This record gives sequence, C-alpha cells and structure tokens, in this order.
Amino acid sequence: MSDNTTSLDTTGKSVEEAIEKGLAQLGLAREAVAIQVVREASRGLLGIGGEEALVRLTPLVQAQPEAPMAIPPPVEPNGDASGTLAKETLETLLRGMGLRARVEVLRDIASEDERAFVLNIVGDDLGILIGRRGETLRDLEYLTRLLVAQKTAKPTKLVVDVEGYRTRRERVLNELAKRMADRVQSNRQPITLEAMPPNERRIVHIALRDHPAVTTQSIGEG
Repeated sequence: MSDNTTSLDTTGKSVEEAIEKGLAQLGLAREAVAIQVVREASRGLLGIGGEEALVRLTPLVQAQPEAPMAIPPPVEPNGDASGTLAKETLETLLRGMGLRARVEVLRDIASEDERAFVLNIVGDDLGILIGRRGETLRDLEYLTRLLVAQKTAKPTKLVVDVEGYRTRRERVLNELAKRMADRVQSNRQPITLEAMPPNERRIVHIALRDHPAVTTQSIGEG
C-alpha cells in the first residue's frame, strides 16, 4: 500500500485473482473500489520467467477516522470448555495447512446467546484464509464447527474470523447498501449488486429494511 494514498497493489496468476486478493485484504466489495490493471499476466518463454498480473485498487470513498471499534471480551479458557476445544481444533487445522497463526477466543457480541464466541485468527499474510468473497473462510468455519460438534456431540455456536475481516466486511456492505439506495432513489432505476453469499445478502436486506423508498430482493438461493 502506498504511503500517500490508500491504494493497494496486489498480484495474482490472473487479473481476476489479483483483484480478488486485493478485495479480500481491503474487506471491500468490487463496487467500492476503482480498479487499475497495471500489468497483465504473462507466461514467458516455454512457461519460464513469466510475470504475475498486477492490479491497483483504490477505495472510491476514502476511509474517515472512526471511533474505536468495540473489542469483544476474551472468553476465559477455564470458563468455556467448548471455546477451548474449538480453539485447539482450529489451531490444528491451521498447522495442517502450514500456516503460523494464533487464535483468539472472543465473545460474539453480535449474538444474543452468551455462549456464542468468535475464533479470531491473527498472523501475517492470512488473505489465503479469506479467499474469493470469503468462501475459504466460510468453509473453514463449517469444518471447525463440524469437528467440534463431533467431539462434543452437540452443535456449537461459533464464528471463525481473520483479523476482524467479517466486521470490516459488514461495515462495508452497510455503507454500500445505503450508497446504492441513494442512487436508486435519485435515478429511479433498480441496481443489481454482485453475487453474494446468503449471510451477506442478509446484511444488505437488514441495512435497507426500514428505508422509506427502496426495497430489496434476492435472486437465486439464499
């Protein structure tokens, strides 16, 4: 990321891969950034010496100073056996993937259930755990839940996050929803957003459910 702007340069085997990696790192939707293709991917002679694609992503709305984000209190290891088991399970999965990272067990302040918790993964270069539109992160969460449920013989309410990505993503989606609603109200034309997983569609629906002039509708499953 450059020193005087919030632009982010990322590389990938293709332009699309580089863009997705950048969006994951920024926690932004495609509509929320300007995309500049700095360099197309090249294969090189006989597949040797090729270069990866290079793109530059610039947020359309520069981030404003925010009030400090509420940090969920940690779960006491001895106070919640499920939290400790889930932490150890996720750490084992990460080691199996060859990643060096630590896992924080935090209370899920977004849930009404006091037993719900967040497993927040902290470390360097963890964008690979988020994946395209958060798909890898959702798969990792599903696998963690499944393994913990097998060991406890009961469902466990947990969320897997990577350095607060989900919180940032929710904030971005709320801002995007309100910005698109303003555009719809101004132009009186419907807008179709990029394909989203069910949990992100829900965030958009909730953000605009009380809007006096705009309604939302999902197309497809979810």
